[in-house]
Amino acid sequence: MSACVRIRHDHTAHSSPPSRASGIKRPHSPPPPRRGGRFRIAGADLSASITVFLIAVPMSLGLAVAMDAPLEAGLISAAVGGIVAGLLGGTPLQVSGPSAGLTVVTAELIQIYGWRTTCAITIGAGLLQILLGSLRAARGALAVSPAIVHGTLAGIGVAIALAQLHIVLGATPQSSAAANALALPEQLGRTSPAAPLIGALTIAVLVVWPRLPGRIGRAVRRLPAALASVAIATAVAAVAAPGIARVDLPSWRSHALPELPQGPVLALATAVLTVLLVASLESLLAAVAVDKLTADRAGGRTADSSPPVPAAPAAPPVQRSDLDRELRGQGIANVLAGLLGGLPVSGGAVRSSANVRAGATGRASTVLHGVWVLLAAGLLVTALEWIPLAALAALVMVVGFQMVNYAHIRNVHKHREFLVYGATITGVVLFGVLEGVTIGIAAAVAVALHRLARTRITVTDQGGQHLVVVRGQLTFLAVPRLSRALGQLPRGGDAVVELDGFFMDHAAYETIQDWSDAQTAQGGRVVFTGRSGGRIAEPASAAHSCCRPWTPWRNHHCHDRPDRSGQPVDARRAAATGAAFAPDENPGAEQGPEGSAGAPAANAADATTDATGRSDTPGDGAAVPRRTGAHRLASGLSSFQRNTAPLVRDELARLAREGQRPSQLFITCADSRLVTSMITASGPGDLFTVRNVGNLVPPPGAEAGDDSVGAAIEYAVDVLKVESITVCGHSGCGAMQALMGTRPDTPQTSLWRWLRHGLPSLNRMTSRHHAWARISGRLPADEVEQLCLTNVVQQLDHLRAHESVARRLAEGALQLHGMYFHVGEAQAYLLAEGASAGSGLDEVFDRVGPCDPNHAHPYDITDLSDPTGLTALGAPGDHAAVSVPNGAADPADPTGSGELERTSA
Repeated sequence: MSACVRIRHDHTAHSSPPSRASGIKRPHSPPPPRRGGRFRIAGADLSASITVFLIAVPMSLGLAVAMDAPLEAGLISAAVGGIVAGLLGGTPLQVSGPSAGLTVVTAELIQIYGWRTTCAITIGAGLLQILLGSLRAARGALAVSPAIVHGTLAGIGVAIALAQLHIVLGATPQSSAAANALALPEQLGRTSPAAPLIGALTIAVLVVWPRLPGRIGRAVRRLPAALASVAIATAVAAVAAPGIARVDLPSWRSHALPELPQGPVLALATAVLTVLLVASLESLLAAVAVDKLTADRAGGRTADSSPPVPAAPAAPPVQRSDLDRELRGQGIANVLAGLLGGLPVSGGAVRSSANVRAGATGRASTVLHGVWVLLAAGLLVTALEWIPLAALAALVMVVGFQMVNYAHIRNVHKHREFLVYGATITGVVLFGVLEGVTIGIAAAVAVALHRLARTRITVTDQGGQHLVVVRGQLTFLAVPRLSRALGQLPRGGDAVVELDGFFMDHAAYETIQDWSDAQTAQGGRVVFTGRSGGRIAEPASAAHSCCRPWTPWRNHHCHDRPDRSGQPVDARRAAATGAAFAPDENPGAEQGPEGSAGAPAANAADATTDATGRSDTPGDGAAVPRRTGAHRLASGLSSFQRNTAPLVRDELARLAREGQRPSQLFITCADSRLVTSMITASGPGDLFTVRNVGNLVPPPGAEAGDDSVGAAIEYAVDVLKVESITVCGHSGCGAMQALMGTRPDTPQTSLWRWLRHGLPSLNRMTSRHHAWARISGRLPADEVEQLCLTNVVQQLDHLRAHESVARRLAEGALQLHGMYFHVGEAQAYLLAEGASAGSGLDEVFDRVGPCDPNHAHPYDITDLSDPTGLTALGAPGDHAAVSVPNGAADPADPTGSGELERTSA
């Protein structure tokens, strides 16, 4: 296997190498010098920090009220989370502060142990976060089922909303969510109107503020809705309800610091683990969300297909999250917040999303927001004490409702995990966070076991042959039913076993294997298929032809593989089941005995096939029937939609959004054996491809010229601004064979009128004034190969005659390349650079080796034996193709079958 590494050359890099000042680091070179050690602050970071600060202050005070903690503790956590986690965390744009997810947990801890012991618990959770981050366990925290995570957050949101509703009604919340729900009717009967009206006003402003229309609305929406709602409620309360309960910030001198925890060790350990779990999950999930928001912001462009308009230099890209570093940073922030008497800290989705949308480019905005909170805590105490508690409670209540996310519910329901989601919410609301998570995990395990044990086995008699269909996973739990079903079949009879599942354990494997051996020993025949009928048990000799969804050009032989009867398996199954012959639905299901389908290797030697689909079974002389063209097309489209489309959908969506920007124009023959994306290892959007019979480029102004090729060249050069043009010929070209056999009485057909553009190549080869093109290391095999090579050189001359090409060549902005591909050898050759440039040097085509850096441009030369199967080796639709109307047929392929030949490198 080749040890090559994919290389993509940028021609501009050779002419204008990046300077050291650009900050671009060359491979294996020392890092660029630092521009000084000072903390750099961009203008966007400064404005974003103010936006986040205006959201963080009322949010921090509201969460402190919700937890029944000292109000200054919320400000301490906001400042520590912004400065410490902002400097040390692994997510530059994430804003940390008091944790909404820990509201219920912290309130319960304060009620049970008191404030000072709760601070000590926060320190313990922070130390564990540092330990887990140092052990690189952050990714493991994300392995928890999303249904459990979203259910936990939604349950916490419900508990927060119920508790804050009591404060909005002017009362004190109860000790649990269930108690709050039960006490709500009584509370509604003895409520004074002032606090509910202020709370309703706060909620109304929160809802309406982002939707204010017109120019005035766009101007005032720059002020965050959280700040606007609290400010308006405070102003109205100062006039209409002067006696309403307000924020009371005690003197900093009386601020309580942590003490050594007192209480049962097991209960304290459970509390520390609960804080650790919720704070870590909330921070890590918020970090992943920030990465997505940042990527969406960076990729936001117009949705048309035209090339993007050059804009002002963009900010440097923000690095992706280092989750382990983020966990360590959160741990240090929690340790410091606990030592200073603050609330538990975690990354906040609301603050972080506001930071990203405000245009922040780095850590400066997060750190500055913490500095502003710290200054406000010391200088704005008088102003903060005017805020009504009902306004803060209403703000936090809305946050709680937002934690019950409808998009999460829809996704959970789509994946059939709503039972886990509902069980987690119920557990959190009724019993607590840690108990709710435990209930959610138990529900997830129960659902998984139910799915694993849910196996349906049906047996159908199809006129002397039995069809056994197994739906679901085959585990030891299904072995009794499987044995009973197989035991009903007549001994020595023929059977088709259809396995529709992706897992089989050892007990089920042994059961099927023993039964299959017994049937075969008594003269029966057993065929194992996937859901579509594609045969699973394959001999080792056919292992190389397994189908891969990213390389569908390899899959066309999988559809027509015959079984021992000489029929394609699809047709055999159709006959067995009485169903119509349908396209293969799961070519990737073909596995050996140790494959994921776990199929037994029974009768593996009964039939073997070579790469072309011919049967090697003794006595099989019948030809393998082929599918019709329409059926092959439908089968290929179905296979693409099932296997390839999910892999390329995001990339194609990006290309549809940004428009095509290929770097190369590729002119090649319409021969069906020439798969351009395969031999160039290119993908969607890489090549602008023109295909015609003989890879011809009619010179401009030629008699009976063809405007379609000229239009494609002009569009590629002038509009798409391609950097290179390649003319690619190939061995066994039918167009060149037709040129060699021309006679004066040749009929004036459309094909001949097109091939006349190749006569200059024939004249060049027979002329004494031009050296013969040749292949490095050997002479051309025959006159046809000589003409194929000469034709590439001649078409490059025709290219230089086009005005747009000549202009770009003179500017040094375009390169021309000649290429020859030997189909039978799967070997590419590139024309020497001197001949490609038209300097009249020897016209030699040099062989491209697997690791030849001199011939790595203009394409990525990769190892065709890529074990991942993810290299773009010929997926349909890799190029934007311009078809030539009169290139309808290849003279070398009179049947028009267009079958791809399997070749090896």
